[in-house]
Amino acid sequence: AVAANARPQVEHLCLSPFPPQASAEIMSGESKKEEFRKYLERSGVIDALTKVLVALYEEPEKPSNALDFIKQYLGAPTSGDVETMKAEKDEMMKKNEELTKELEAVQAKLEAMATGGDGAE
Repeated sequence: AVAANARPQVEHLCLSPFPPQASAEIMSGESKKEEFRKYLERSGVIDALTKVLVALYEEPEKPSNALDFIKQYLGAPTSGDVETMKAEKDEMMKKNEELTKELEAVQAKLEAMATGGDGAE
């Protein structure tokens, strides 16, 4: 016999369309997102992105390449800078090779002079 004032026991009242374990996974995903947001905030990423977007917004003449503007604002090389740096690198490598050969020739001449060879003029 059940007492007249007894309430039915409800084990779990969940209004979510997902099963309880899915809710836990969603909460876990939400906490991961929150941790990531805090990480971005602590490391200054949110502040830097906010500043660059405000600078882009306040730019009177919008740049044709917004991504290059953002890279330049944050101090990264733009695509034009990269091409220039590649050309400079190639030029410097060629010059390095020339100087290395010149150094080897001078060292050989010095060695010949030190051993009494015909390296002197």
